[in-house]
Amino acid sequence: MRKFLTALVVVPVAILFIVFAVANRHPVTVSFDPFNSSDPSIGATLPLFVVLIVVAILGVVAGGTATWIGQRHWRRAARQHEADARRVRGELADLRAEMATARAATQRPAQGLPVAGLPAPGYAAGERDKQGATL
Repeated sequence: MRKFLTALVVVPVAILFIVFAVANRHPVTVSFDPFNSSDPSIGATLPLFVVLIVVAILGVVAGGTATWIGQRHWRRAARQHEADARRVRGELADLRAEMATARAATQRPAQGLPVAGLPAPGYAAGERDKQGATL
């Protein structure tokens, strides 16, 4: 499907370029000498369609470059945010590891010592101690 859509766009554009090239093949002189336009020292004689296509390509390259330069602060901010996210992910992994070791330590109580959240030895869960507190 993608190849079909590409062909649907590329074929008409190619036909337009060919028709444009055939209709504008007479030569023109492009001069870069501002002092002598009748006999330029820096110039070239090319078909008109070549001149126009080259100028269009240069315009696209110049516009892309200007846009790329203009967006440099967004790229810098994205790099900084990515570095911050990487750092925070590392901290989160460290905290999770600490929590896992702490949880493992509380699940293995020392011999005969009660652990917070667990009923004291001799009492079942839901019972009350001598002062009436629920365990």
